Amino acid sequence: STMLGAAIRRSASSNLIRAPSYNVMSAARAAVASTHARGMSCLPPQPVSRVAQFRKDLEDIRARSKLGGGQKRIDSQHKKGKLSARERLEAILDEGSFLEYDQLLEHRCNEFGMEKEKYPGDSVVTGQGTINSRPVFVFSQDFTVLGGSLSEAQSLKIQKVMDKAMLMGIPIIGLNDSGGARIQEGVDSLGGYAEIFQRNVLASGVVPQISIILGPCAGGAVYSPALTDFVIMVEDTSHLFITGPQVVKTVTHEDVTAAELGGAHTHTKVSGVAHLCAPSELEAMLTTRTLFDYLPLNNTEQPPRRYTEDNRWRQEKSLGRIVPDDPNTPYDMHEIIYKIVDDNDFFEIQPDFAKNVVAGFARLEGRTVGVIGNQPKHLAGCLDIDAAGKAARFVRFCDAFNIPLLTMVDVPGFLPGLAQEHRGIIKHGAKLLYAYAEATVPKLTVITRKAYGGAYDVMASKHLRGDINLAWPNSEIAVMGAKGAVNIIFRGLEKEQLKKEVENYSRLFANPLTAARRGFIDDVIEPHETRTRLCQELDALHSKKLSNPWRKHGNIPL
Repeated sequence: STMLGAAIRRSASSNLIRAPSYNVMSAARAAVASTHARGMSCLPPQPVSRVAQFRKDLEDIRARSKLGGGQKRIDSQHKKGKLSARERLEAILDEGSFLEYDQLLEHRCNEFGMEKEKYPGDSVVTGQGTINSRPVFVFSQDFTVLGGSLSEAQSLKIQKVMDKAMLMGIPIIGLNDSGGARIQEGVDSLGGYAEIFQRNVLASGVVPQISIILGPCAGGAVYSPALTDFVIMVEDTSHLFITGPQVVKTVTHEDVTAAELGGAHTHTKVSGVAHLCAPSELEAMLTTRTLFDYLPLNNTEQPPRRYTEDNRWRQEKSLGRIVPDDPNTPYDMHEIIYKIVDDNDFFEIQPDFAKNVVAGFARLEGRTVGVIGNQPKHLAGCLDIDAAGKAARFVRFCDAFNIPLLTMVDVPGFLPGLAQEHRGIIKHGAKLLYAYAEATVPKLTVITRKAYGGAYDVMASKHLRGDINLAWPNSEIAVMGAKGAVNIIFRGLEKEQLKKEVENYSRLFANPLTAARRGFIDDVIEPHETRTRLCQELDALHSKKLSNPWRKHGNIPL
C-alpha cells in the first residue's frame, strides 16, 4: 500500500494526470509493476515447478515407450523384413485413429536382474482404432522388448482390451510376435496366458477375433491364436509350434527346421491351423482389413452392407457352359462362384488346405454371405476328414455372426478308404452335419451336378432346415451313381443287360425331378438365373427368425 500511495503521488505531479481520459489507478499499477520488475531482475532464477518437471519426465517416459527396446532393436527387426509393433498398428488401422492404453505400465518382477530391465508399456502395445471407420480393439506384441515375451504386465494389458471388446461389442485383432512365456516370472506368466485363453473362449461367437502371426509364436502362446476365428501368417517370418526344433530333436531325434515344423506353408497347407498366408507383413495387414469389411462388429448386429452397381438382374449365360455333360469330368467351382456373386469378388478362406471344398466370403446385392462349395477339381469334390472340419468351422462362424450361407453342391459322397475310416471319417463328417443342422441363419443351396448319398443330406439339404434348395437341370440327386446302383440292384446280369439298366436308371434318377416332386428341391432353374433367384430369396429371408431348443450347449462330435 505504501508503494501504491507513492506511485499515485508521482503520477499526480506529472502532466499525465491532467489528461481527462487518464486513469490514475492504472498509472499507479503500471508504476508498481515497473518497480517490481527492477527489483526482480536482481533475484536468482526460480526452480522449475513440480508439475512442470513431472510433465517433462512424462514426455521422456512416453518417448522411451514409443521406442520399445530401442532403435538398435527396431533396426534389427527391419533387417529381417519385419515392422516394429507400432508400425504394424499404423499399417492396419486408419491413419490417426489409434488410441493407446497403458503406455506407462511396467512389469513388477525383481528376480534375476529384471529390476534393471523395465520398459514403459512392457512388451505389448494395446489400444483401439478404426478400420475403414469401423471400431476395433488391437494389441501388438513388441519383439524388441525382451523378445515380446509374455509377462504378467503384458497379459494385464491384453486382458483389458479384450474385456473392453466384449463390453462394447467390438472385434479384437491380435498381432503376435513373441518368444513365449517370460521365464523369469515363472507361474505369473503362465497364469497370464490362462487369463487370455479364458477371454478368448468367452469372446468366441460374441465378437470376431483375428490373429496375425508376424514372428515366432511358441509354447503356450499358440493356443490364443488357435482359439480365435481366423489366423493369418506371413511367409518366411511366421512360426507356430508347441515345441521348437531343438526340443523336437532332443525328444524324438527328428531334425527339422522352424519352417518345416511350424511355418506358414505347414499351417496353411498341411495342418490347417492357419487360414491365410501373405507374402509380407504389409500384405497381411491389407488382407486383414479386407476380411474385417465382411464381418459384423458382434453377434447382435448384421454384417455391413456395401453399395454395388452389380444388381440382381445380371444374368451370366456362360454358367450353362461350365459344368461338363460327362458327370465324371472335373471343373472349377470357383468359376461358378465368381460369376454369381457381386463384382466377381470372392474372398476365400483356407484356399490351400482341403482343396476339395471351397469356403469364403462374398456379397449378393451388397450383403455378406458365407459360401461353401464342393470342388470337383480335387478328389472329385468328395468330402473327407479335412474338408468336413474346414467347412464345419466356417459354417459355425457364419451362423454365430448372422452371415447367411450359400452352399454350392457337387458331391459324389464321402471319400472311401482305409485311412479315412481309421482316422474317423464318421466322427469328422458328423461335424459338418451338426454345423449345418444347428445353423439358424438363412441357408440357400444350389445343386450344380451331383448330390449322392449321405453327402447330399449333409450339404445343407432341405432336411436340415434349408430355406431354399435349388437345382440345375443337369443335376443328379440319388443314393449313388447309376452304374454303382445298377451293379447292386441287378447283380449277376450280363454286360449288355447291365448297360440297358444303367440307361434306364439314369433316365429315372439322374435328374432333379424326383426330389422336386417330393419337395426336397424348391425349384429347378437354369444356371443363368441363379444370381437373380438367390438375390430375391436372400432379400425375402432377411427377416427370418429361427431358434434352437434351450440348452447349455450341444455336444458336437469334436
